[in-house]
Formats: sequence, C-alpha cells, structure tokens
Amino acid sequence: MTIRTSTAPGGPVVTADRVTFRYADPEQRLAGVRLSQEVRIPGDRLEFSRDAAGWTLTLPRPRVWRMEYRLQLRHPDGGREEICDPANPLRAPGAFGDKSVLELPDYRRPSWLVQPTVPGAETEISVPSRYLRAEVQVRLWAPADAGPTERLPLLVAHDGPEYAALSGLTTYSAAMIRSERLPRHRVALLAPGDRDEWYSASVSYARALALAVVPTIRRRVVVEGPVVGVGASLGGLAMLHAQRRHPGLFGGLFLQSGSFFDRKLSAHERGFARYGRITRFVADTRRGTLAAEPVPATLTCGELEENLDNNRDMATTLHDQGYRVGFVELPDVHNYVAWRDAFHPHLTALLAEVWGR
Repeated sequence: MTIRTSTAPGGPVVTADRVTFRYADPEQRLAGVRLSQEVRIPGDRLEFSRDAAGWTLTLPRPRVWRMEYRLQLRHPDGGREEICDPANPLRAPGAFGDKSVLELPDYRRPSWLVQPTVPGAETEISVPSRYLRAEVQVRLWAPADAGPTERLPLLVAHDGPEYAALSGLTTYSAAMIRSERLPRHRVALLAPGDRDEWYSASVSYARALALAVVPTIRRRVVVEGPVVGVGASLGGLAMLHAQRRHPGLFGGLFLQSGSFFDRKLSAHERGFARYGRITRFVADTRRGTLAAEPVPATLTCGELEENLDNNRDMATTLHDQGYRVGFVELPDVHNYVAWRDAFHPHLTALLAEVWGR
C-alpha cells in the first residue's frame, strides 16, 4: 500500500518499507541530483537516477519518525546548489536555514502546539561580565500578568532565542501553564554569544553564569524554588559544566544531545577548537574529580546521532554519582524539532518533580 504524508501531499512517496524522492527536470537541464540528509543513509545510495520526467531516488524506509533533508543540484557547467524540495511544502526551521521534512506515518506532532496558551511577555536584560569581558543578553519570558515580585520558578535555557524560535520553548511553557500541567514560571532565554568559546566547558563562562547572570535575574524578579537549566548540544554540555563547578546553581538539568566529547568515541570531533577542554571535563566528570551535587536530570538524544554513546555513558555516570537520571532515546537526529518533541512528557515530568505541581 502507498502512503503519502498528509502534511506534504506533493512530497516523497512512502510505502511500508520504502520511500521515493522525485525531482522534476523534463528539459534535462541538470547533470545530477543528490540527497542531503543526516539519518545515516550510506553515501553511495544518495544519487538520484534520471528518468523521462526528471530524477528519482528510492531508498529503504529510514528508521526515524521524521526526516529533514535537502536536494543537491549539479549543473552541467560544474556549478552546485542545495535547495529544499520544491514538491514538498513541509519545512523545518534550523540554525542554518530551512530544510524539507518527510513525516513518516508513525510520527505525531506534540499536542501542545495547538493547545490554548497563556499570554506571555518578554523583558530584555543585558548582563555585563568581567569574566567574559562581554555582555550576556537575556530575554526573560513570563506570563503577561506576572509582576516582578510574584514568586515564580525559573527555567534557564542556553541558546534561548533559538530554542524559543525553532523549538517553541516559550509556547510550550505557555501551554503547560494554561493546562495546569506545570505551575506558572519564567523562562530566561540566554543568547549564545561566542558560542563555541562560552559553551565548551569554559570556566569563565560558568563563573559568569553563576556569579553574574543568574544573580542579576534574581535581582530583577523573585525566584521561587530550584532553578532548572536546559541546553542542547554544546549548550547541554555547558549546563552540566556550570552545575558541576557551582553547587547550588541548578536544582535540575534537562540536557539534549549533549556534546560530551570523549577521546575514544568522538575522534571525528578533533577539529573542534576546544576539543581538548571538553574531553578533559568529560573525563574529570566520569572520574568524579569535580565534586558532584546530585540533582534530578533528564538526558535526551536521537537514536541515529553520532554522540548517542556519549550521552548513554554520561547518563550512566551521573546515575552512578547519585543523580536521579532519566534517559530518553528518540527516533530522530540532532535538530531543534527533535528537541522540541521531547519537551512533553519528559521536560514536563522533570519540572514537575523539581518544582512540584
């Protein structure tokens, strides 16, 4: 039986075990078409074949709920370009631009995306730090009717503006508050600044976060209960690093696809400028060199991510050191929509545990 995704009626054709991509080129203007993807399809299977109407590629159905992709076009003069699939209207936003999306039949979008929400309001805060010799930009989100003296829990998110724009983090909070699954709370959206430097197990950034950013927020609004830190990729690594360096800073951690580089498992990351600093921190964490203050922590990772084993190992390490750890593997990869899809019920359960209902 042939199944077309209802959200992309003109896109790839999906059957029980295969998916077919097509690119129209009736005038045969192209020299080739190749699929660009991150779901570990072998490179020798990505070239389209020419037919009378254009180009076609048929593959075994990938082991994911959804697949983000682009098409690489080769022109006769040697020129190349990468585009979204013009036959597929479904798009996913990303830090490096939109991608086309194939949603497979098992995939279900989070229900909170279409649920009622409470109105929200944001306040811009600029926090100077002598440790960074720079300012950390913060957008503080809260229910629109929340005054600064209302005692509310606080969620702090690395890559915060991106989390809000690409994963809908504040929409999630607004929906959870409206449905009373979570208490009223605020979300501090931290801009990444010099991301590769700040988020790569930087002692200076951890100090800035603990001694300048969070204290500044606490002076602006009344914070109730433990602060919970959220981060993905390098942002997740940086949250754990700050929590290990500054006991009492965070009372809970939600770490997604953390960049917990290990010299044995992450040799492919050696070209990253701060690879050595990250691997030293990860090794110290596993040895227990840094004093641990166990807190509830949830780690999520895509089943096809290159750093899945790193995340599994870190979850085991934290559990063995007394953290109350939840570890979630999702049939997706390293992207903002995959991180969004893990918010409920996994972030919801963590926040309910740390803050109470």
